[in-house]
Amino acid sequence: MARTDLAAVSEVRCALRELLRYRWPTEPAEVAELLLSELVTNALIHTRHGAVVTASVAPAGLRVEVRDFVAGMPPSYVPDADDGTHGRGLFLVRSLADAWGMGAHPLGKVVWFELDGERP
Repeated sequence: MARTDLAAVSEVRCALRELLRYRWPTEPAEVAELLLSELVTNALIHTRHGAVVTASVAPAGLRVEVRDFVAGMPPSYVPDADDGTHGRGLFLVRSLADAWGMGAHPLGKVVWFELDGERP
């Protein structure tokens, strides 16, 4: 995805859903879609330079990466009750993913998450 159109978030969710349809149980797939939505939305809103999404399914689990094209890591942020819905994306990722992280990339940064578990 190389545009900042937020409609692309639903397109990416749909693509992940199709990838996981026969490889992943429904509930973890829905968690993966939610976490992907949060990361893509963050990349599009905070960088305005698009993003690239990769997803890898293996017997041990799923890894999803969202790479953007703006250097610098996002600040650490803990949402409070007065924030409404703002600022909860990475909090959800931290809470629901089995592993997650972020790192610098030569052309920006990558934020990733992993979900473990047995697959059908």
